[in-house]
Amino acid sequence: MKVSFDFDSTLDREDVQAFATDLVNRGLEVWITTSRFDNESGEKKGWWWISKQNKELYDVAEKCGIKKENIKFTTMVDKIVFLKDKNFIFHLDDDEIELELIEESDDSCVGIWVEKNDWKQKCENLLSVIL
Repeated sequence: MKVSFDFDSTLDREDVQAFATDLVNRGLEVWITTSRFDNESGEKKGWWWISKQNKELYDVAEKCGIKKENIKFTTMVDKIVFLKDKNFIFHLDDDEIELELIEESDDSCVGIWVEKNDWKQKCENLLSVIL
């Protein structure tokens, strides 16, 4: 079972990190799907700071137990393009436009807004239906 988390303003929060860690420990396949540029793409654009910026992301992933191969940098492409047809249960994000695009797609992935107080309960409810 796969779930996805945005990074900026989502997985960089300690409460979300604790939840992601719990999901990894429960045996779920946890992914980071971020609009950021990967180091190589950023450096090609001359963005010298990109590897330093992404180090925080990699450090959080390691802390949570998220595998490096489960990190997808979309380089500003809509996240649904990556998520579609890959059987993700949910994607947690702070970007309402990304969430709307997920909702408007015909994919089974459910977009959940991290800014609502019940985000964790919504995630757990989806998982309880599947598990």
